[in-house]
This record gives sequence, structure tokens and C-alpha cells, in this order.
Amino acid sequence: MAAVGSTKISWRLQEFEAHTSRVSCLSLGKSSGRLLATGGEDCRVNIWAVSKANCIMSLTGSKSPVECLQLNASEEQVVAGSQSGSIKIWDLEAAKILRTLMGHKANITSLGCHPLSENFLASSSMDTNIKVRGCHSGHTDAVRSLAFSPDGKWLASASDDCTVKLWDLGAGKAITEFKAHSGAVNIVKFHPNEYLLASGSADRTIKLWDLEKFSMVGSLEGDTSAVRCVFFSPDGACLYSGSSDTLRVFGWEPDRCFDVVSVGWGKVSDLSICNQQLIGASHQLSTVSTFVVDLKRVKNSGGAVIQGIIQDDQPLSAPSEPKGGVLRRSYERPTTSCTTQRVKKNSEGDRHSPEGERCSPSEDEGDEKLSSAEIHNADDYKEIFQPKNAISRTPPKFSEPFPAPPEDVSWTKRSPPPADPPTAWPPSPPVASAPVASAPVASAPVTSAPVPSAPVTIPAPGVTKTRPHPPPQHHPPKIILSSRNEPIGLNVADFLPASANNRPGGLSEEEALSQIKKGHDTMCVMLSSRHKNLETVRGVWAREDIKRALDTAVSMNDLAIVVDILNIINLQPAIWKLDLCMTVLPQIDKLLQSKYESYMQTGCTSLKLVMRHFWSLISDTLKATPSVGVDITREERHQKCRVCCKQLKNLSNIVKNKSSYVGRHGSVFKELQLLMAPLDDAL
Repeated sequence: MAAVGSTKISWRLQEFEAHTSRVSCLSLGKSSGRLLATGGEDCRVNIWAVSKANCIMSLTGSKSPVECLQLNASEEQVVAGSQSGSIKIWDLEAAKILRTLMGHKANITSLGCHPLSENFLASSSMDTNIKVRGCHSGHTDAVRSLAFSPDGKWLASASDDCTVKLWDLGAGKAITEFKAHSGAVNIVKFHPNEYLLASGSADRTIKLWDLEKFSMVGSLEGDTSAVRCVFFSPDGACLYSGSSDTLRVFGWEPDRCFDVVSVGWGKVSDLSICNQQLIGASHQLSTVSTFVVDLKRVKNSGGAVIQGIIQDDQPLSAPSEPKGGVLRRSYERPTTSCTTQRVKKNSEGDRHSPEGERCSPSEDEGDEKLSSAEIHNADDYKEIFQPKNAISRTPPKFSEPFPAPPEDVSWTKRSPPPADPPTAWPPSPPVASAPVASAPVASAPVTSAPVPSAPVTIPAPGVTKTRPHPPPQHHPPKIILSSRNEPIGLNVADFLPASANNRPGGLSEEEALSQIKKGHDTMCVMLSSRHKNLETVRGVWAREDIKRALDTAVSMNDLAIVVDILNIINLQPAIWKLDLCMTVLPQIDKLLQSKYESYMQTGCTSLKLVMRHFWSLISDTLKATPSVGVDITREERHQKCRVCCKQLKNLSNIVKNKSSYVGRHGSVFKELQLLMAPLDDAL
């Protein structure tokens, strides 16, 4: 039972093992706030009731890892995009697959469900194309988020190319492009009432766009890491921003931050609101965690203006006006959209694919027949998905607010999470020690969700009731992940109590302390050396320039120092020059072949930056006809471009070899392979 009169603002609701391999995506239901869909590299989509431990239903049939998910507005369908570029639409009430859509050439990056029609959706892929009533291509890099306007007339798209595009679905073309972000744009959301659009970016800002004047009306700053999620309050009075471990509440016109809440959810993936509670969900490795923020205890008005117009201790010059159409137009919600008639729900066997998408060819019909829905919890399934009649769905009974935990077990406002008993730790195999540059190690244990011993399988009509075995997959070599739930260099089993299968007698206190201190002195020496080297590089950067600083870092023969410098300059493309590329490219070769995931990620980011900003210059310079006379500057540039081109060709071979991997690593290298395709035709 929750403590009476609890004052907790945020707390972890649950943590569970969601898949047998890495979780790649998740989606919260926006209608009830109580439904959760997760997708993983095990090629499955699992459906959960928030706060309940057991999986309700598991959807199988995909032959490649699931890359992104979207629950539709009614929470009766889930759309899943895979690494192969195919899209599967599932009917959760009928517990069967409706359609498989093909057409994209690379893995799916985002999905959007139309607010007025169950038979209409938008999708984007790593091939930079958006499919909705045909194929639209306007971005130069992967699209990360799609959102329909509340009236269904517009579509907004956010991309890694730092732009946001607004599409008119009736005209089938882009209306405008917003370019104020300096980093990849991760998320876009429409205001529920007004002609207003919010976009959150890796540059740690949120931009607000007036859709009548097509101008920026606010730039909300203050997040200390990339903005991963944004969500307007139901009344549209404030905007919630989710970044690593933190929730911020913003207002605009004028720009201000109402409140900051430390939640501890890590890299939050999705947000939803229900019963004056904000639900956040995040995933790490094969584990999914859900969190609750009590919005009744969060400020959503007043506070300081971020850009210095108004201070915390000064009142507003005039009372703030309520939102909702006062400053700009509101959406009209007709019974039909501009693009498609709102279709009455057909019978279960007569649903159509979204307009503008090519359905699966005949050879893929077998895939749909092999797809099945394994119902693990029949009671929850009937309670949530089975309708009482053909018109309305049974409302879920678990709509009460989630109770706050007792005061002594909750952790809010940067309080550390409680330590579980040692027996909750699973034994872990020994792992090679990680470099100093690796990400901090998460120490929270993973709580496994109970799995039913005999799930009920509902196959498609005409198919025997046998569970299909997933196809064999090629796994990449062992890579030390940047985010881990086990300490590197320690065997947790050494600290567990002795068991019947273990050696007699546990470790004494002295032995345990000796194990914990093992390598401590060495680590202190490494950190001191690392700090000294970074100070040296920083001094060179301040006295001379970034090129000399990077040369100094390379000369130290410490890849961790190079990674630290690249992580900084990758965020500032404007300071890159051709000379810098010549120094960086040989280091990228080492990073891409490293066993550390964080090194690979940094190398991929740098390589993408070089290809996007310098390949056209390199290619044009090498293809240009020789000039008459002696042009020393041109000859030097030509030589630099020739060296860079040779290095890029070497990197292209590495990227091609690694693009065959299955999972997140393979997905990143497939994206790079597409980006480096012009190298095949290079001189």
C-alpha cells in the first residue's frame, strides 16, 4: 500500500525483462496511458499493461529485428517497422495480422498513425523517403519522427539533417521547411488545439513554430542533454520535455521553464499522460522500465523566463492569457480528413492497407500465414481488447492513478535508487576491462518478468497451431556496450552467498574488500594520466587551433583522448576543415574496428559528418579539369582531396563488411553504406 499523504513527485513504477534480446523500440498508448508495446531484436512485438508484470500478447512473424512501433489512436492496432524495410499492421482485438507493407529500401525509422482513420499511416526509412499517399523525398538524412496534425491535413517530419518539414497531404507536397536547429531533430509534436508545432533536437533545444506565419515563436533551452521526447499537456497550456534522467515543463510566449523534475529514467523513449500523471518508458539492453510523475505536484505556470526577459523573483507584467486559440487559429476536426474518408470499421477479414502503400507481393503471403499472436494472459487480453459489442471496446478497469510508493523506497529529485538485496543479482560472466572513456556503468539489477509456461497460440486461418521458429541470425562479434547493467572487471557471482552448487563457504569480508579494491590503484593512475593529457590538449586548443589540438591528441597514442575530442567537435560541424578531415579519417578507421560500442558510435558520427559536408567538395575537386598554369592553392587542395578519397574508400570497405550484422550495429552501418554509395563511382 502507498504511504498516506505521500509527497513523492516521481518514482519507478516497474522494471522487467521485455525480450530475450535487446529492446530496440517501444510505444505508449496515448488514449489510455496504460498500454505499452515493445519491439526487439528477437523479431517480436510484445504487448504489456503498464504496471503489470506479465506479457499480455506476443506478436511473431517478422523475419528481421523490429526497429520502430506505433500504437494507433484507438489502441486497437499496432504498426511495426522492421530492419528489412517491411511494415506489419496488427489488429490487437482480433489478435491477428492485417497486412504486410513493402516498398522501403532500408530499415524503418519512424511511423505515424492518422488521427481520423485506422487505414492510413505514414512511414519513413533510412533511405530518407517518406511514404504517405505516394513517396516523398525532401530530407537529405534519416527521418526520425513523423506526426499528423490533429485535423489530419498536415504531416510533420523531423530528420537527422537538422530540419523539420511540413507536408500538405491534400496537395501532396512540402509546404515549408524549418532550419533553426543545429543538431539532429529527434521528435515533432503538434499542439492539440492551436496551429503550433514543437520540435526537440540533439542540440538540447526545443523550437516552437507558428503554422500560420511559418515562423519560430519560441526557443526553449535548458536541457542538459538531447531532447528525446516532447508532449503537450492535454489543455495545451504547457509542454513537457523528456531528456536523460530529467523532465522539464516549459511555457512559451514568453519562453520560460516552469519546473524541473529529476526522474532517473535514463534515455526516455516515450511519454503519455493519464489521470494527472505522466508516464515515461525507457529501455536498456533487454529491460524496459516505466516511471510515473505526479503532475499535481509539478509546476505548470509561473517560473523564470529562459532568455532573461523575466526573472524568478519578478512578477509577470500582465496576467498570462489561457492557451487554446487566443493567439492563433485552432484546428477544425471534420468527420472526414482532407486525404481520406474516415472509414467505418469493417469486418475483421475486410480491412484494407493504408492508401499509398504497396502491399506485400504474393511471395510474402506465406509470411502473413506464419504470423501468429501468442496470448500469454487471457484474462488481461479479454479485459483490454475484447469488445462487448461491435461498436465500442470494453474500457479498461485499471484507470485509477498509480499510487505512489512509501516514502522510504521512492527516489526523486536526484535521490539514488534503493539497493536491492544481493540475492537479486544474476551471476555475470567475467568481462574484459573497459577503457576509461566508456560510459558510466548502471548498477541497478534487472528484474525478470514471469513468463507463462504454456501460452495460447492463435495462428492465422488455415495454418496448423505450431509456433514458427525464428530464422537463424548472424550475430556480430562480442562488443562491449556503451550502456551496461553489469560492472566491467568484476564477477558479481563472487559476492553472492554460497549455494549448493557453489564452493563451500562464502567470501569473508576481507576477501570481498580485496576483490572490490582490485585494480583501484591502476584506475587512479589511468584517470590521472587521462586528466593530464586532456589538459594538455585543451591548452593547445586555447593557444592555437582545433587542428593542432587534434594532432596533439593523436600523437599521445591514446584512442580514448581522440574519442573525447571528437565527441566535442562532432557537435560543431562549422569548425571542420579539409585539413581536419585528413587527421580524423585515419582515426575513424581505428574507431570503427574497435570492440567498444562507444568508440564505434563516435567514429560513425564523425564519418557521417565528413560525408555530408565534404564529399561533394572532394568529388568535384577530383573531377575538375586541370587548370592552365601553376595554381599552388589548387594543387594543395587537390592533393588533400585525393588523400581523403583514398581513406574514405578504405573506410567504405569496413562499413560494407559490418553492414551484414544483425541488430543496432548493423543498422548504423547500413545507414553509412547508403551514405557512402557515391564512393563506388569515385575516380
